[in-house]
Amino acid sequence: MDLGLLAIGVGIVALSLLGAGLGMGMAVSKAMEAVGRQPEASGKINQILLVGLAMVESVAIYGFVTALLVIFVLGAK
Repeated sequence: MDLGLLAIGVGIVALSLLGAGLGMGMAVSKAMEAVGRQPEASGKINQILLVGLAMVESVAIYGFVTALLVIFVLGAK
């Protein structure tokens, strides 16, 4: 397989990492705003935030694993 096409494929897969990073940053930002508005609800906001961040982080992990598979499995052929 052509090395250039492999690099383009890994770059496209790495976009999931960019999206996950932006999503986590926005989620934390909104959670901080919510705690600033309602400090008494900080426990519930924190709980929801952590569940949401875990789901977003799973997308980043899947993207990372996919990029590694593309590099090492398809790159070896």
